[in-house]
Amino acid sequence: MQSKVTFSKAVGFRKELNRRVEAYFESESIKQRDNFAMYLKGVICLTWMISTWAFIIFVPSDSWIKLLGCVVLGISMAAIAFNIGHDANHGGYSNNQNVNKILSLATDLLGVSSYLWRYRHNVLHHTYTNIVDHDVDIDGEGLVRMSPEQEYRWFHRFQQFYIWILYGFVPLHGFIYDFYVLLIKRNYINHGIPTPKKSDLITFFSFKAFWVAYVIGVPLMLGYSPLEVILGVVTTYMTVGAIMGFVFILAHVVDTADFLTPSPETGRIDDEWAVCQVRTTVDFAPKNQVLNWYLGGLNFQVVHHLFPHICHIHYPKLAGIVEEVCGEFGIEYKVHETLGEAIASNYRWLKAMGTPPKMAEATSGVS
Repeated sequence: MQSKVTFSKAVGFRKELNRRVEAYFESESIKQRDNFAMYLKGVICLTWMISTWAFIIFVPSDSWIKLLGCVVLGISMAAIAFNIGHDANHGGYSNNQNVNKILSLATDLLGVSSYLWRYRHNVLHHTYTNIVDHDVDIDGEGLVRMSPEQEYRWFHRFQQFYIWILYGFVPLHGFIYDFYVLLIKRNYINHGIPTPKKSDLITFFSFKAFWVAYVIGVPLMLGYSPLEVILGVVTTYMTVGAIMGFVFILAHVVDTADFLTPSPETGRIDDEWAVCQVRTTVDFAPKNQVLNWYLGGLNFQVVHHLFPHICHIHYPKLAGIVEEVCGEFGIEYKVHETLGEAIASNYRWLKAMGTPPKMAEATSGVS
């Protein structure tokens, strides 16, 4: 098992943040969860996905139109992951945990186990953000080098280009990999997963079977050829993977984010946990209203990492509070004002991580 990582004692930053945010909700007389706008958004996203799937499957049309429909279906599935599954799995959709549990199944609907997702994302990624061998989301499985602490391989010099292709395969890989983790591996980077309850196992296998039924079984039963089904599934899920990977990487794997290294002797990070979240995370395109709606607030990643249990529709307002408190504590609140800035920052970092370490040292003058 991995050595335990600990953080320095609180310096008052998180306490003051919580106080200001609580005061905001109280003064505005609004709820942190169970907001009408959120439920409406969920209905829109589900209707979008179901209607697109039904059009592709049941409406006679040219092959190229159906293929385009698969792209649109992938976009709608990513919207469900961002706006329903993500909030619900964090407990940020409703004050009623039964509602959150039901809506968290939106993740399973897309083929990814919500049970496993909650552990690797809520626990490992949110606790150990940008810490190698603990944060699963920057692991890269050797194919991508996202941190200076990771081993360099010769093909990483091209990673800023091929990473976009890899992202497309993540959802389908994840569908299969879930079985391996739950039944055989039983861990993520040597962090043992919690023992599933009987209800967790029933949910896991039931939704995996349901996914196969509506994604593969129904089209085959209606007369689509195996080749058509494969093409449709690959197109849909490569779209989902490209979008979801794109959103994650722009918030953490950029040259303005910090990558933390615990003390080799103590396993300690010399900073408060909440401060580390601000250091390792970068917001992007906060004024882009289209992205604000579609991404479920995930372009406000700093706010999300500090308040994952609060519904994302509040993030634009909370961002101002977080920035203000950061200023008072001398902490840099990092933002890429446009999507283009974030993409450029990500490109520079991946390119830097793809440079052989010795060459990088020589270039920077480090002996």
